[in-house]
Amino acid sequence: MNKALSSPSISVTYAPKAASAQCNELGMRAMQERAYQKRGEPYLLIKSPPASGKSRALMFIALDKLANQGLKQAIIVVPEKSIGSSFNNEPLSDFGFWEDWVVLPKWNLCNSFGSDGGKVASIKKFLASDDKILVCTHASFRFAVDELGVQAFDNRLIAIDEFHHVSANPDNKLGAHLSDFMDRDKAHIVAMTGSYFRGDSEAVLHPEDEEKFETVTYTYYEQISEYEHLKQLDIGYYFYTGSYTDEILKVLDCKEKTIIHIPNVNSRESTKDKVREVEHIIEELGDWQGTDADTGFQLVKTSDGRILKIADLVDDDSAKRDRVSSALKDPAQKNNRDNVDIIIALGMAKEGFDWIWCEHALTVGYRSSLTEIVQIIGRATRDAPGKTRTRFTNLIAEPDASEEKVTEAINDTLKAIAASLLMEQVLAPRFEFRPKTIESGPTEGFDYGEGGYDPEKTNIGINEKTGQYQVEIKGLAVPKSVEAEKICREDINEVITAFVQDKSTIERGMFDEELVPEELTQVRMGKIVKERYPSLDDDDIEAVRQHAVAAINILQEAKKSLTKTDSEPSQNTALITGVRKFAMDVRELDIDLIDKINPFSEAYAILAKTMDEERLKRVAEVIAAKRINLDLDEARELAKRAVLFKTEMGRLPSLTAADPWEQKMAEGVAFLQRKAKESKG
Repeated sequence: MNKALSSPSISVTYAPKAASAQCNELGMRAMQERAYQKRGEPYLLIKSPPASGKSRALMFIALDKLANQGLKQAIIVVPEKSIGSSFNNEPLSDFGFWEDWVVLPKWNLCNSFGSDGGKVASIKKFLASDDKILVCTHASFRFAVDELGVQAFDNRLIAIDEFHHVSANPDNKLGAHLSDFMDRDKAHIVAMTGSYFRGDSEAVLHPEDEEKFETVTYTYYEQISEYEHLKQLDIGYYFYTGSYTDEILKVLDCKEKTIIHIPNVNSRESTKDKVREVEHIIEELGDWQGTDADTGFQLVKTSDGRILKIADLVDDDSAKRDRVSSALKDPAQKNNRDNVDIIIALGMAKEGFDWIWCEHALTVGYRSSLTEIVQIIGRATRDAPGKTRTRFTNLIAEPDASEEKVTEAINDTLKAIAASLLMEQVLAPRFEFRPKTIESGPTEGFDYGEGGYDPEKTNIGINEKTGQYQVEIKGLAVPKSVEAEKICREDINEVITAFVQDKSTIERGMFDEELVPEELTQVRMGKIVKERYPSLDDDDIEAVRQHAVAAINILQEAKKSLTKTDSEPSQNTALITGVRKFAMDVRELDIDLIDKINPFSEAYAILAKTMDEERLKRVAEVIAAKRINLDLDEARELAKRAVLFKTEMGRLPSLTAADPWEQKMAEGVAFLQRKAKESKG
């Protein structure tokens, strides 16, 4: 067997917060209370991790809209039948709310027989009735709107669960219907998602529609801080050579409750025989003892004498697979930790799958969708007694210098690293960045560390009660418009998503030895913000750019500052400690300093320690061979920076300057001058 190469995970330890662990007088947890405060909004988007209580938050909001906001009915729309159970009856009054959530059996269409198209008649009957709540699938709802028209749903609440299934693409019928509803403006919409990454492929909403939504965001950091048991979440990716089935036990601890997602048959990691892959994993785990007659679970005896119960959801025999799936969903076993030990799946056990005991989500192969990654991680982030730590592992095949598809392999590797960087942002607390000025002062309720707030330097404050983290940065631009302010407050991760998923950006950031960091932090990030938010003026574009760069670079520096030794990979076990250490290591946090940090340098350091040297060299050569020269858009952005430089310094940048960033700005000006001469000639 080849030795698996491991990268250090980001390991976030969450401190308990007794205040948020308690429900309020209406029986609401912290996220639900936050969403309920926005219950009067006609268009509400709730972004909150899996298992954070979005379904119940919707119940509270829907009941208020029906009782106090004059709406006739509430229609709950879920992507598949199994998720409809999330909206079963709930005795909310037992916990302090003024009404229970009750769905009459005939109006939970997820439990009824017939095709989605045939259920349109039921939806039509519901609309004509005096009953209040209906649950159906996305497909049933689409058919109903097609036949009945958007006007049939006037004065009703439409609540869309797993909202990331919607797309602004004209071919996405639910997305098109949603746009029609908003144009008509006669229905209320609540959208909920645990993984709202617009950078995946298609925009979820058109920008003009998205602006109409009030957003409620609840982070992983806030969610897990609220938990009673689970306090540590690790994210890691591991490189291997050869067949993954020979390497998987190096990252799989069979004493942990684990969901293994094997690779898609079309991926590089797949052996093209999924059934044999499952058999091989089982053989590696121990001696097969047979199949449990009641559950269909595979029974395997380990070398230490334990009997593992393994659920195989890959089997092509649908009868066997359905029996296993039913055993996993058995309500009587929900709180039984010993019901199953390992689940092996391919396309199942992701969205909406609830196994609170899962301690390890192990995924083989690169996943192109960040939404899918978040959903998989969500399987492992349920709170359960005795479960103090959980982890997500991505097992990835190293690029082979001899294989024909080396470029594709390199792309997958870089995308996996990009996904890791993004998950670090998702797991970290939300930072509130503030400009440091002579008027700056402490905020009540914030702890500024030993010695308290220092008016002579930049400060970092923490409010343990609310989970807020305040970071002062000298020279930080402040957003002026409401839209820019909202982006900085709610959507910075979306900007970072576009940035790290841009192939040329991550390639240059990791492998261009001549790179000037400002080319990425100022030019490339600035261009991405401008393309993403074309309605912003230049000042707001700059403010959003600075906030995005600060968010990614401060986090990367926090990881780096916790490196134990030069020879030992850094493992972050206290992000906030790392942020404070970074802030103490410099005289003051300054936006110019932050702009001079390459956002990908730490990722490259990890790659260099984990990947075979010859393969790493081959990767660098492939990327260097396709490096392109300066393009017109980049030259224009550099020229804009050169104008700012002249305003500050009283002269234009020089091509012979010692500072590489000044040289690069001068190159942009010279490039435009050459283009102007060529056009005249």
